[in-house]
Amino acid sequence: MSIVYEGREIEDERLELTDKEGNYYLGPNLLMRRCTVVTRVSARWLHILSTRFVDCTIQVKQELKNQDWSRASLKGCRFTGRLSGCGFGHRLPHLSGREHGAIEDCDFSSALLDGCRFLGCDMRTLRLPRWPCFTILDPLGKSPELSRLDWPEGRVPITIKDPTAEPPSTVAVTLYAPTFLKGRDTTPDALLAFLKKLDGVIY
Repeated sequence: MSIVYEGREIEDERLELTDKEGNYYLGPNLLMRRCTVVTRVSARWLHILSTRFVDCTIQVKQELKNQDWSRASLKGCRFTGRLSGCGFGHRLPHLSGREHGAIEDCDFSSALLDGCRFLGCDMRTLRLPRWPCFTILDPLGKSPELSRLDWPEGRVPITIKDPTAEPPSTVAVTLYAPTFLKGRDTTPDALLAFLKKLDGVIY
């Protein structure tokens, strides 16, 4: 069952995207102001098209994996819950529908981000989750320098080891220490001590 929100403006409403049999479409041409969006479906059933979110709260009640937010414009929004492998912002090179992707003044401090990337945006306007999440700024530009460092257990982030794995507009990547260290014989404390020696890392 497809549930479509498109071609209109929605203000001060609560959208529950929680029906396991629902196939949700946000957009195209949707403007949401001061709304609360609650999701409890996988990215397979959530399609975020050309939507503008302004001063919205987005509550992720079930881990949202590999959701592409780069078709959406997000301004002044707050995220909670766990997001893995998601991308936010202005993605280059352009693919259809991503021309207006943007993110600014958003708050992820109460979210858990695991392998999420930020694209073509000013990171100074964003509030990021703190340790055990950590964010590497300008990972593509710094990849030659960072790849030469002695990472704990040789665990170099893929975005540094292989910059071509990321879109060229990537300006930051946020990782989650327990996932990053999974299968490695080292500790989060050792990783944090290492990160504290680096420039351009937020933890």
